[in-house]
Amino acid sequence: MVLGEYIRFLRERKDNSLRELAKKLEITPAFLSDVELGRRNPSDEVLRNIARLLDTTVDDLRAHDTRAPLEAIKRLAASDPSYGLAFRQVVEGKITPQELMDLVKKKKEGKEGK
Repeated sequence: MVLGEYIRFLRERKDNSLRELAKKLEITPAFLSDVELGRRNPSDEVLRNIARLLDTTVDDLRAHDTRAPLEAIKRLAASDPSYGLAFRQVVEGKITPQELMDLVKKKKEGKEGK
């Protein structure tokens, strides 16, 4: 279940209408509908408020967010060219995402050991 679907699931489980939750969040029902349909993404502040009102955590909601954290990826690639190479290799199908995760873990362990 992706983020918008999960928010809708949690909202319905609490027996809140879309309009009720939007009002509590101080956003428009149209915006919340777009979030639930995956057409728009909530800001960090709105995501925190959604988590609070739906009795979950931001981390739980983010676990359902399939968007790539582009800014973090850009920062990593800029800080170390090997990350950029690894990301390109995943996109090109030359390595698997798990192999990329292993590379990141290895890099972190190397930095912690210094």
